[in-house]
Amino acid sequence: MFVGFANLWTIVGLASDLPQGALLALHIAGERVVAFRDKEGKPRALIDRCPHRGVALSLGRIIDGVIECPFHGWRFDGSGRNCHVPWNPDAKRELLGATALPLREVGGLLWLYTGFEPRDEPQPSESLMEPGVKLCAQSSLWGTHWTRAMENMLDSPHLPFVHQATIGRFVAKYVGGRMDVSWTEAPYGARVENTVEGRERDARLDYRSPNAMELFIDPGARLLRMLAICLPVDDNRTKLTIITIRNFARWRGFDWWFRRTNRRIADEDKAVLESSQPSEVPPPAQERSVRTDQPTLAFRRLYFERFRESAAAPRASGNALD
Repeated sequence: MFVGFANLWTIVGLASDLPQGALLALHIAGERVVAFRDKEGKPRALIDRCPHRGVALSLGRIIDGVIECPFHGWRFDGSGRNCHVPWNPDAKRELLGATALPLREVGGLLWLYTGFEPRDEPQPSESLMEPGVKLCAQSSLWGTHWTRAMENMLDSPHLPFVHQATIGRFVAKYVGGRMDVSWTEAPYGARVENTVEGRERDARLDYRSPNAMELFIDPGARLLRMLAICLPVDDNRTKLTIITIRNFARWRGFDWWFRRTNRRIADEDKAVLESSQPSEVPPPAQERSVRTDQPTLAFRRLYFERFRESAAAPRASGNALD
């Protein structure tokens, strides 16, 4: 399960995307997942497949903090335990459980583990833990492998070409000069910085392993960050979510402006990246690269060394998540 993206913590949405009593259907690395909140309000996740006849649990409903299958009414709690089998009071419910996944709520976000026994906990950016920050987000579906989308988020040289009408115009005048790019490993992933003709840029970005980029903008004394998450849907589709983190203009009426601006920039990337062949990044030696490709090549090596061959082995049927 989760082949090529297994045993990792990934952001799957805002905590506010999952109100009490709601079901949130997700598609991650070829697997269907359903998220909900239990009776205490704790976020929970199950593989979105009833063990009885394989239908999507996300089509069901929440009753007293447990999920009821829409087909035959079987019920499962957040650990995957079977709580009820209609018409069969003698059913061995301990053998009829669903498959649960670890799901956490940290820093105003939902974090899913693409496996069953996490060795650590989610590591949110310090930006998310700052007092008084406001989050808003928007998502779009890209027709490309998540690795192409992730590399794009780490790539600075494309800005004046792909984004001529938006953010690229601020660096277009330097195109004839020299750009130097650095990749410095960090506990969360890496820091990426660049200079043009020796001039340091005010903005910088962090690669947050495995599939996120945080852009630091911070106008004046204010906090403004963009967190981009490249969530694999399947081998040829990626859900890109951009989360704006800010400590000013907190009225939600301003959210539309940040969403519109981010969507416009992301659509410029989308049009180009969907033309990339192959859809999945190839090994570094199979494409021509230059000095300013250091961050994307570093990510590509990580992908082939740590992620590409990963897979999660599900528990035996009926076993619940403790």
